[in-house]
Amino acid sequence: MLQSLAAALTPVNLVLALLGVAAGTAIGAIPGLTATMAVAVLVPLTFTMPPENALILMGAIYTGAIYGGAYAAILLNTPGTPSAIATTLDGFPMAKRGDGDLAMTIACLASVAGGIVGALALLTLAPPLSKVALSFGPAEYFWLAIFGLSLIAALSEGSLLKGLAGGAFGLLVSCVGVAEISADVRLTFGSHTLISGINVVAALIGLFCIPVLIDLVSTPERHLKIETEQRGFRLGEAFAHVWREKLTLIRSSMIGTIVGILPGAGGSVAGLVAYSEARRTAKPGQSFGKGEPAGVIASESSNNATVGGGFIPTLVLGIPGTPPDAVILGALLVQGLRTGPSLFTEKATIVYTFIWGLMFATILMLPVGLLLGRYAYKSIVAMPKAILVPAVAFMTIIGTYAINNNVSDVVIMIVLGVIGWVLGRFGYLASPIVLGLILGPIAEQGFVQAWTIGVAREDLFGMFFGRPISLGIILFTLFSLFSPILIEKWKRRSALNER
Repeated sequence: MLQSLAAALTPVNLVLALLGVAAGTAIGAIPGLTATMAVAVLVPLTFTMPPENALILMGAIYTGAIYGGAYAAILLNTPGTPSAIATTLDGFPMAKRGDGDLAMTIACLASVAGGIVGALALLTLAPPLSKVALSFGPAEYFWLAIFGLSLIAALSEGSLLKGLAGGAFGLLVSCVGVAEISADVRLTFGSHTLISGINVVAALIGLFCIPVLIDLVSTPERHLKIETEQRGFRLGEAFAHVWREKLTLIRSSMIGTIVGILPGAGGSVAGLVAYSEARRTAKPGQSFGKGEPAGVIASESSNNATVGGGFIPTLVLGIPGTPPDAVILGALLVQGLRTGPSLFTEKATIVYTFIWGLMFATILMLPVGLLLGRYAYKSIVAMPKAILVPAVAFMTIIGTYAINNNVSDVVIMIVLGVIGWVLGRFGYLASPIVLGLILGPIAEQGFVQAWTIGVAREDLFGMFFGRPISLGIILFTLFSLFSPILIEKWKRRSALNER
């Protein structure tokens, strides 16, 4: 362990970690250029490197890209990466009222803390935690998706019915194209373009970014409030907020680590689950959805914790926890490294050097993130609309096109964006729609596979309701749905008794 620590502290590895974090942060800030794309572009450059150097560089750019998504989420109300969806809910309202610099610093601190928790879990608990991933079958993934859909109640501001309708619309959009299991072609209306389905990132950019651009053009006031006084990084205020919400920070980081271990879940699910839990346990006076710092802390700590958590099944079992992990797994195989439990014994020096390098890359994210965030904030605030709108529109189009090098994705992005803007006029938020779109394929695949296995075993009920993990998720879902109602009734009863 000490030998690996010393290897990670060599100048070459520290420089690679620094460059990777800076590059990843810059790429993640651009809508459409996801962490997966950033790592995939980098892979060919690592073939000539020693394995530990290559892994540190890829891990650094991955963790930097996840954090970089917070920039666009806070300043433009557009998640730079899908992991930053929940960050928009309170980050952008903070920026609107003139606290964008504070939100950026809070996001940086929370990201660093969450990344360290995920890396520590990878360093100390990788083999036992990897067994959690193996315990999840199709039924567990189905119920996990249902639990995720129950978060619509937390994401619906004002009208639960409209939130559920938005989630249902997202589920419907996720069904477009070829079915997950049966390969049936659905809802394509004869269009060859829709056979491949609706790309989640293109839909995400459209639903979040296009309405912002339309509002920027249609309203005369400035995009963000300008503060005449120079307040710097506001580190003191940010530390105070993070310290007050230390329980939220720890809980969200643990949620991110656990969700990261589950293959296919990813940072977007982790951020929304952590945000929902933070909102459910909100203290009196906290206003989630209106610029509450705890919302930014929950989202950013959880999505960065998925980086370390996702590497646990990747390295121990050879099962990628997230799409970027799949790309890194491919690079590992090219380097001649075989994943599995023996990797931690036969190639222990390489693995632990990488883990320590990931830890240092996360720590280096603090100065890099603060500097880049301050520059981004000042630039966006000072930029006139005549320049800001075309620049953001250009980035969204380029980012969407770069996903598959397909113009059809750009058209789908614009169409969904206009639909999202129209729905927003009637109070239907984008967040429940995107949640349904993300969780739809997970729910469908889990349900169909569990149903098929249950019918084959002649134990359909036991397949869905007879497994301990499934029952635990069901109970947690019911608790998540009904606890806000029970808490509200208890508060009203307490208020009446005091009178």
